[in-house]
Amino acid sequence: MTILAVLLALGLLFLGAELLVKGASSFAFRFGLSPLAVGLTVVAYGTSAPELVVSVQAALAGTSDIAVGNVVGSNTFNIGVILGLTALICPIGVERRIVKVDAPVMLLVALLACWFLWNGSLVRWEAALFLGACLVYTIVNLRQADAGAVVDAPAKATENSVAGKRSVWADLAFFLAGLALSIGGSKLLVWSATDLARSWGVSEAVIGLTIVSAGTSMPELVTSITAALKRQPDIAIGNVIGSNVFNILGILGVSAMVSPISGSSVRLLDLGVMALFSLGMLPLIWSGYVLRRLEGLLLMAAYGAYLWVLWP
Repeated sequence: MTILAVLLALGLLFLGAELLVKGASSFAFRFGLSPLAVGLTVVAYGTSAPELVVSVQAALAGTSDIAVGNVVGSNTFNIGVILGLTALICPIGVERRIVKVDAPVMLLVALLACWFLWNGSLVRWEAALFLGACLVYTIVNLRQADAGAVVDAPAKATENSVAGKRSVWADLAFFLAGLALSIGGSKLLVWSATDLARSWGVSEAVIGLTIVSAGTSMPELVTSITAALKRQPDIAIGNVIGSNVFNILGILGVSAMVSPISGSSVRLLDLGVMALFSLGMLPLIWSGYVLRRLEGLLLMAAYGAYLWVLWP
C-alpha cells in the first residue's frame, strides 16, 4: 500500500505541475509579465506551497528537525537536482538580471539563514525580518522583472493568441487545480516516504533533509522539467531561484512566527552545503549566461556526493 501511495502521489504531482505551468504562463502574457517574472513569483511561490504546509505543520507539532530540514534540503535539492536535470534536458539561457540580482539575493538569503540557524533556533523577531524581506523581494520583482527581460516578439504573440482562446477564469482554474493537486500529492508522498524511512530507523533530521525535502520539491522538479520541454527556460530557472528565496524568507518566516523553532539538530554542515550550492551556481550561470548540460551533470554529481555523506 505504501508503494502504491508513492506512485499515486507522483502522478498527482505530475498532473498538478502541468496545470500550474499552463495557467501561470498564460497569466504571464495576459497581464504583460515576462515568463521570468512569473517564474520568480507566481510559479515559485505556488510550487513552494507543499513546503509551507509541511514546515508549518512540523513547527506546530514541535518537530523542528522536519521544519528546518525540509527547507534546507529543498533548497539544496532545487539547485543540485532540479536545475541539473533541467539543464540536461535543455540548456538554460540565463538573463543578466538573474546573474546580477536574483542569484546573488538567493546566496545572501542562504547565508542569512546559516547565521540565524547556527544554534538550531529561529525566534519571532528573526521570522518577522524574514517575512519583511520576502514582501520587499516580491514587490521589487513584480516591478522590475520585466525591465531587463528580452522577450521574442513572435513568441510572445503566439502565447498571447493561445492565452486569448481561454478566459481568465479558465487560466485561474488551471492554476488553482494544479496547486491543489501538487499540495495533495506532496502530502501523500511525504506521509508514505516518511513512514518507510522511520521503519528503517533514520533520524527526523535526515528524513527532513532528504525524503521530505525531495517529496515537497516534486512540484518544482516537474514544473521546471515541463517548462524546459516547452522551451520556457525563464520559468524553469526563475522557479528554482524564486522558490529558494521564498523557502527561507517565507516558509521559515511563517513557521517560526506561528511557533518559534528551537532545538533543531540540522547541522551547520547541512546549512553550509545549501549556501555552497547557492555560491557554486553563480560561476556556472555567469559563464556565457547559459547553464549547459555538462554543468547540469556537475550539479547532480555534487548532490549525489552530499547524499552519500549524509545518509547513514
